[in-house]
Formats: sequence, structure tokens, C-alpha cells
Amino acid sequence: MRPLILLMALVISLPALPQNVENSTWQIPATDIDPANYYGVTCANGMIGLVSSPNPMEVSAVVLNGVYDYYQRGRVSNILKAFNHVNMWMNVDDHRLDRSNISNFAQTLDMKEAALVTTFDFGEKLSVKHSLMALRHLPYTAMSIVEVTAKTDLEITAASVIQAPNHLKDVRNYYSEIDRPHVKIPLLTSVAESPSGKHKVAASNSFIFPESHGQEPQLIHEDWDYDMHLAKFRKKLEAGTTYQFSLVASTTSTEHYEDPHNEAERLTIFAALEGTDRLLSRHRQAWNELWESDIVIEGDDQAQRDVRFAVYHLYSFAREGTAYSLSPMGLSGLGYNGHVFWDTEIWMYPPLLILQPDIARSILEYRFERLEAAKQNAFAHGYKGAMYPWESAGDGSEDTPVWALTGPFQHHISGDIAWACWKYYQVTKDKDWLKTRGYPILEAVADFWVSRVEPNEEGKYDIKNVIGANEWEENIDNNAYTNGMAITCLRDAVAAAKELGLSPDPAWSQVADNIPILKFPDGTTRENATYQGQMIKQADVNLLAFPMKIVTEESQIRKDLAYYEKRMSPNGPAMGFSVLATLYGRLGEAEKAHQFFTQSYQPNKVPPFGVISETAGGTNPYFATGAGGMLQAVLYGLGGLDVGDQGIEQQKTVLPKNWKSLTMKGLGVEKKTFSVK
Repeated sequence: MRPLILLMALVISLPALPQNVENSTWQIPATDIDPANYYGVTCANGMIGLVSSPNPMEVSAVVLNGVYDYYQRGRVSNILKAFNHVNMWMNVDDHRLDRSNISNFAQTLDMKEAALVTTFDFGEKLSVKHSLMALRHLPYTAMSIVEVTAKTDLEITAASVIQAPNHLKDVRNYYSEIDRPHVKIPLLTSVAESPSGKHKVAASNSFIFPESHGQEPQLIHEDWDYDMHLAKFRKKLEAGTTYQFSLVASTTSTEHYEDPHNEAERLTIFAALEGTDRLLSRHRQAWNELWESDIVIEGDDQAQRDVRFAVYHLYSFAREGTAYSLSPMGLSGLGYNGHVFWDTEIWMYPPLLILQPDIARSILEYRFERLEAAKQNAFAHGYKGAMYPWESAGDGSEDTPVWALTGPFQHHISGDIAWACWKYYQVTKDKDWLKTRGYPILEAVADFWVSRVEPNEEGKYDIKNVIGANEWEENIDNNAYTNGMAITCLRDAVAAAKELGLSPDPAWSQVADNIPILKFPDGTTRENATYQGQMIKQADVNLLAFPMKIVTEESQIRKDLAYYEKRMSPNGPAMGFSVLATLYGRLGEAEKAHQFFTQSYQPNKVPPFGVISETAGGTNPYFATGAGGMLQAVLYGLGGLDVGDQGIEQQKTVLPKNWKSLTMKGLGVEKKTFSVK
């Protein structure tokens, strides 16, 4: 991991919010904030996640991408919750500001500029505006900007705090100052070991003041305990005075740097000398470039806001130029231990593939770097090629808890990854990437499936003893989704070999042409060999129509929809209903597609921002997998988009009656625009 940096400065341009945020499709206001029923929104840049808090000038957690260790959550690794190095507190005269003595507390996420703006008052004395962001152009840096307006003559005391979560060990706290003729840079730093001692973690922050050198407030360093220390300053303000300051804070670990202590301080110094205005400008520029790829809905402000909220989270949880992937909860917390599942390639990846191909490449680079681990996993299970783990973390070995049978048996994940590789090539036509990255994965996964199938007496190839997309059916034979994905990636491997002028293994086509897709006597696709119509956790069979296109005839798609739609559990994850929405959209049934689109996320919203949980009534936000599903319903369903050998194309489709138009812009490497009126 690399350092994170948080800033505070004076007299700069803060994110401007419209007077009525309720009517802005770029703003997500928190409504009726109840600290006891609060699910925060995340400011993230693909490397660091800052999860909001109902307490003034605080965040509830700082999550580092790519850093895993074993702690507090069973026998598998967990994404690391690091030093909370961006919190602050403030006194007015002798009164500490907290939830009990402030009023008009409000929070709004500005999605366009990726900033969380919190405002509140302290009686008739002071108004505070606090803006927080994980800087997009600096992957390990965050910035906080505080603006205070005095209503009477008063003195504020403001402090930046670094506090260690209780799982970090051997915490060491440091304070120093770098003094130059033109500037003084204070450094508040903490260093610790991760729970098992695998990693060293460091965090550092520094105030940025508006005053000239020698006139800035004097800082006082206080050690409160081994796990917390702070730097504070005092400032007298006259009535009517507005004062701004900033804080930069960096965090890193031995996952990315051999010497995280020094690197955290170097990155803090770099950010401090860049200055608040420059950091803010470059952050906004980076997000403006991301938002060149956007989804614009005319006629339904609520849908527009919700769709942008989903896009914002996917953009926030991943970034280009890395080898990091996405977990179901992104960087919003420790959900699912921060592990990487099929959620990435089948749910979150398809929207990112056409909106941000460079981010999609990062996701696939994560899998490529763990190809050897997948080959070892296949070897350990008596197979050839590459068998990717169901839950992947740091080194790419299986990280599923032992009690969950999905680890040894949910083999479709390997096909999901290979499918994603071929889709990336179809969108980008990057033959060098295909040769060096995509094809090695496709080839190894195809070899896995050839070794995984079992010939039967009818000359077909069964795939036995698996768990499919519907995880409530365990240790089954000839699962529709698993078999369909095996067929798909075997054929994709053949196509990739031919594209590179190579000779594909003849066994790939032989096996692909003879893997069965089972049916009931009436022709409905049967989920598995023993399935008898019981309720399902999520879509399985319906995924054969999209994204796989194993089932292509409209009559068959409708037959399967009619059968499984009635068997979808209301307690299942959001993705199931988004599959139905996508398919009905592609069939031209806009109103039914809109019904399931809404059902895929609206019941899952939790207060106060409306972030979505995994299931209706759930409490584990933010469910980025669900965001990916609902975006597919818009892009590939109602939007009619498709990815094939010709790249991104559009089929005729129809919009729901309350949508006037749908514009999908900045798509693919050519930044195309597609519209539906």
C-alpha cells in the first residue's frame, strides 16, 4: 500500500453545492441522520477508502486496498483496516464540539468532485464546513479542508489525530518538523505491525496553513496513549472572520514499500508542498476525466441520481494502472474480508469494461499476476491448467473459510475470469495484451475444463460435483451456469488462439460441443441434474442468455424467465433481479425491465445516504456487486449495448415510459456515445 494524505488549508475553492441538493443529480444528501442507524458513504480512489461517520470531522474507518493479514475474523486473511489518520477534533473556547452540542449537522456527497461535505453550527458562535476527499490523482493521498466562520469573537483549538485500531501491534508514535526558510512542515507519524507481523504499516499527516512562514499557528504535540497522539493549534478569530486550513495524511505498508515509515512522510511532504489549491485542482481534473464516461437519464431524476451513485462507487473502488481488483463491498469496510469473487468479473467488470477499459485492465492484471497460484490450485485438486480460487486475496491461493463449501466446489469462477479476458480483447483489440496477458489465462482455464469434465456413456462430457451461481444447491451435477461458462470460455480460448495465429488444442472444441445443458420435459432449461423447482438464491439459468449467450432463441429466453422469475427468493442478493431486468430490457419489455431494475436496489437502500446493502433489509453496505448488476440493467438491458467481435454495438431497445432519453457516453477506447430516445 502507499501513503494516504489528508490536507487542511486557508482560502481555497471548496466544492460548491447547489442550494437545493435534493434536485441535483450530482448530489447525495444524507437525510434524517441518526447516529444509531447510520451507514456511511465512502470517499475512495481505488487505493484508500475513507468511510464517513455521523460524528463531526471524523471517519469511521480507513481501508487499504491490496493489503491483507489475519486478524479477528477467523482463519482467513482480511483486507487491512489501517491507522485512522484523518480524524480531527475542535474546541471553541473551552467546549469540545461533538454530537451533543452542535446543530444543523448535514452531510452531502458531491459525486462530480468526489467530496463529502459536512456542515454544522456550534450555537451562535461558529459555523463549520468540512470537505473530505481521497485524492484521485494521488493514489495514496487524501485531503481534508476545514472552513470555520466565527459569529462572535472566540478562540478555536483544532487537532489532527492519528489513532491505531486495536489489531495493530507495537505502535510507535513520532512527531517532527522540517524547517526551511520558506516553509515549516510538521509531521505527525505512527508506525505499527499488522496483526500477524506480516506487514509494517505507517501513516503520517501534516497541517497546511494559509499564513506566511513564521506567522502560522504554533503546533503542540500530545501523546495520549500508545495507540493515539495528536498535533493541535490555537487560533483567535474575530466576529465575522472566516478561516480555512487543510491537512494532508499519508498511509502505506510493506505491501508496496520496503520502508513505509519514511515513504509515508515523504508523501506527506510532497502533498504539503504541492499546496491545497493545486491538489484540489488536480483531483477535480482527474474526476472530470472519469466522468467523461457517464450515463445520462432524462426524465427521471431519482434514477439518474441512483445510477450515478453506482457509477461513483465503482469508479471509487478501483483505478487504472494497478493490479488490484474489487471485492463485493469495495473499499467501504471489511465485508467478505475484502476478498475477490466472481462478483468482480461477472457483475462489476462489465459496466467498467465499457465505461473505463483502463480500470478493467487493472482488474484482469490482478488475475494474471495470480495465474501461477491458480495453476497450483488445479494441481492440488488433481486437475490441469488453472483453477482460480473462489475467494482470492493477497497471493491468489484459496482464501474461502473452511466451513464454506464454495471454496472447493464453485469452479465456474475460472470460466468467469477467462470470459472477462476475451471481452476485454473484444472491446480494446489490444493484441499485445491478448498475447501476453489474456491468452495465457484463457489457455490455462481451457486446459482446466478439459481435465475437469468426465465423459459419459452418451459421448457427452459431464461436470459433476460443483456449486453453481445459485449457491443454495450444493454438490450438484451438470449445473447450467457452470456448464455454460465452461462451454463459453473453451470457445473463447479457440477464438483467442486463432486471433494470435496459434493452433488451438482440438480438445477444446470437442469438449465444448459436448458439455450438456439440461432441460425439463417441457423444454425449460434445468438448473442442475437434481433440481426440482425449489426456490433459488439468485439467477443461474438466466445467465445463459446474458452475458453468456448460450441461450439465444427468444422463445427459450422467455420460457426460462417465466419459470425462474417465480422462484427467485426475495431474500437473495440484488444481482438476481438485475439479471431479470437486463434480459427483459434486451427483449424490449421496458416496463418489466424497469420494475426489476428498481427491485434490484431500491429495497436495499439504508440510511442516511441510501447506500445499498447485499439484500433487502440488509446491513452490510456498500454492495458494489449490486451496483454492477443494476448498471448492467441500464447499459446492456434498457440501453441495448452488446460486446462482440465488432466491439461495442447497440441493438434496438425501448425505454420505460418515464424516461425521456438514455445517453451512454465516453464508452470504450474510442469514447463512443450511444443513445435511446
